[in-house]
Amino acid sequence: MIGLEQQILDFGLVRRRLEISKLRGVSYVGGFHDFKIETGGLCVFPRLENRRQVRPLPKGSLASGLAGVDRLLDDGLPMGTCTLILGPSGVGKSTLAAQFLCAAASRKIHSAAFLFDEQRTTFISRSDELGLNMSKSAARGMVAIAKVEPGTMSPGEFSHAVRKAVEDHDVRVVLIDSLTGYLTAIPERDSAVVRLHELTSYLASCGVVTILTVAQQGMMGAAMFSPVDVSYIADTIVMLRFFEAQGEVKKALSVVKKRTGKHENTLREFGVLENRLHVGEPLTQFRGVLTGVPEFVGGSLNTTRPK
Repeated sequence: MIGLEQQILDFGLVRRRLEISKLRGVSYVGGFHDFKIETGGLCVFPRLENRRQVRPLPKGSLASGLAGVDRLLDDGLPMGTCTLILGPSGVGKSTLAAQFLCAAASRKIHSAAFLFDEQRTTFISRSDELGLNMSKSAARGMVAIAKVEPGTMSPGEFSHAVRKAVEDHDVRVVLIDSLTGYLTAIPERDSAVVRLHELTSYLASCGVVTILTVAQQGMMGAAMFSPVDVSYIADTIVMLRFFEAQGEVKKALSVVKKRTGKHENTLREFGVLENRLHVGEPLTQFRGVLTGVPEFVGGSLNTTRPK
């Protein structure tokens, strides 16, 4: 017995799904599976429940190539883990994620970026301006970049696209930028979060480094919050913050969680210097950086320049 359903939402395409409720004598994947009607027939996107790999996770870590970031993370992101980059809009989440993609390309590791908030050409040109050579990596096929348009893709179809990249193109680093855009583009919020958990579990079983970005509401202060709480999914959480010092708006970088090993507990200044990403020394001269307006407790008014 196969049941078919369709749902018409306020925005976007008609969503269709099917359920196998009976298949005598044969094991099958239960629950609902998204599908769409296209030229040639049906295109079904099975849930990833039966695609998880049962094998030892690969050893090693993915370094960013920035000494300060790698010191914070104790040599990078372990393979087969999920990393969440949190911060307000414009603080540099996508730029930091792009740094990891290009670092992977330099090691001949294939990666894929799924963009919900930014155009593909903008993402590439902005990365090139920072010396990341994203256009060359994309041209060589080391970084696949796809723009996901709002309302055009169901959660199942998106998971299928990520799975195809991993299984057919040997992708070992996946960026979803951002979860805020993901939830906006896929209106079934409850279903989307469950599918996201299923997707990250599948990627972890394949030994893939998964990077998720979340734009928090607000610009400064410790009371900022995220539109969705997915911190339980992440093995590593990297936090970016704006703060004011000496009449300038600066940025701070810290690692607040890492399940798979030790990490540095300091806050470091993060920014662009001479058209390159730089991470400075620990901000030991300030107290209350996460509040946005820290108190200076050092012996000099000159902050350490990023390097």
